[in-house]
Amino acid sequence: MEPIWLKQYPAEVPQNINAELYPSLKDLLETAFKKYADKPAYQMMGKSVSFAEVDEASRALAAYLQGLGLEKGDRVAIMMPNLFQYPVAVAAVLRAGYVVVNVNPLYTPRELEHQLKDSGAKAIVIIENFASVLQQVLHAVPTKHVILAAMGDMLGMVKGALVNYVVRKVRKMVPAFELPGAVRFNDALAKGRGLSLKAPQLGPNDIAVLQYTGGTTGVSKGAVLLHRNLVANILQCEAWYQPALKKIPAGEQVVTICALPLYHIFGFNTNMMLSMHMGGANVLIPNPRDLPALFKELQGRRFHSFPAVNTLFLAMANHPLFDSVDWRSMVIAVGGGMAVQQATAKLWLEKTGCPIVEGYGLSETSPTATCNPTDSQAYTGTIGLPLPLTELKLLDDDGREVAAGQAGEIAIRGPQVMAGYWQRPDETALVMTADGFFRTGDVGTVDERGYFKIVDRKKDMILVSGFNVYPNEVEDVITQMDGVLECAAIGVPDAKAGEAVKVVIVRKNPALTEADVRAFCEANLTGYKRPKIIEFRNDLPKTPVGKVLRRELRDKA
Repeated sequence: MEPIWLKQYPAEVPQNINAELYPSLKDLLETAFKKYADKPAYQMMGKSVSFAEVDEASRALAAYLQGLGLEKGDRVAIMMPNLFQYPVAVAAVLRAGYVVVNVNPLYTPRELEHQLKDSGAKAIVIIENFASVLQQVLHAVPTKHVILAAMGDMLGMVKGALVNYVVRKVRKMVPAFELPGAVRFNDALAKGRGLSLKAPQLGPNDIAVLQYTGGTTGVSKGAVLLHRNLVANILQCEAWYQPALKKIPAGEQVVTICALPLYHIFGFNTNMMLSMHMGGANVLIPNPRDLPALFKELQGRRFHSFPAVNTLFLAMANHPLFDSVDWRSMVIAVGGGMAVQQATAKLWLEKTGCPIVEGYGLSETSPTATCNPTDSQAYTGTIGLPLPLTELKLLDDDGREVAAGQAGEIAIRGPQVMAGYWQRPDETALVMTADGFFRTGDVGTVDERGYFKIVDRKKDMILVSGFNVYPNEVEDVITQMDGVLECAAIGVPDAKAGEAVKVVIVRKNPALTEADVRAFCEANLTGYKRPKIIEFRNDLPKTPVGKVLRRELRDKA
């Protein structure tokens, strides 16, 4: 029987895609390098690099990596913020026949040691700002080859030297380190230019990326993403974007703001790889938390696409520099990584005229599994419809589909679903069903049209006197109050009810009181969902991507 959601697809979106268009990401990249050679691929700090320049630099770095004696399938870690060197390093690792291990540059030594050990990374490309962290663990990990990048490496001789001087000497952003034997990024490129690159035989079932996930819930584990998983998701997203893309004048290059970190799967595939495939340009934002610098990068630009998380959309919309940017050319704002809240979506639409289109996915799904149609006129409160070739169903604790209208654990099957967790057959068995569905740990519902809605993570659910309370719902209500900037809801132990709801609120208006919040909740939430404890704070703990760390708030409580 045809899935109900297919009837909701916009006319421009096909129900099928050719997920086998490219045998590997290497083929996708090399096709783009030839096809779009003269176009800008990446822009930042007033500098632009073309597809041809990324082609040449990545070919040189790939040859250098092969010259180290690494074998096909060896893992190479990349630990940097959004800089030109990141896409160059990714293309180099893939073109040399190796596996990309994306590493969060803000990792502590303990977290970095775990990931390098677990992945077995033989080499790492790292920016010098975090070299002191690597130094502390290098004796304990299998990583023997270090390529050391600096912020200004690809900004040209004069500008690059100036940027490096400011980063090192003025802002003192590079702590002292000693890494004997480390090779500078530009030296590796120079050496690689004198070597020939041997084209590896890569196929759809070879591993492309180890994307580490679960660090906020337990031991971080690597989602094994095959070349075919990532290629399929790029083509699924391209198909899904068509209604928005047709609003861009013919012949105009698609420009995407890349404020999402490229080491995160959302930025990696939805920004970098999708843009490469479509011949688009990415404006790289090294630090999206530096809002004045972000706005400065956007001023005077025409751009069309802006993927981000709720916290960034909210922070930007409330910033005094927001109106210094011309938002009129933007045709798509994709929200993912965490729930988009109604108050944020409403404010964004009022200020830009372009609605936030919420999508949903995980590292394990490369990442996108569902999205609202890109011709949506407003916020829907749902995560949208499954992408082409993607199936979703809702399961109970025993793995059976729930009855219509019931909430259940979202399970996903499609060409973008990972092969499993790296060297963790036990963990893989816990999340994969016999018929190939991935159990997400997210609880959802589906309406009669096929639109899915997340009610919450199973483990974040609060049980009050036997009633399920979903933190997302509580947060969504409270953030609609005028004086609230953002908030997080958690469950805390309670002698009477087992658990009680606690909310931690960041105020927009300092005059907001606990009594105001209680009155608003009384008007908008049923008794057992209302917060028993209300705490005001200056900020909420978040991951580098901007996801609120409820676990950290629970631990402190």
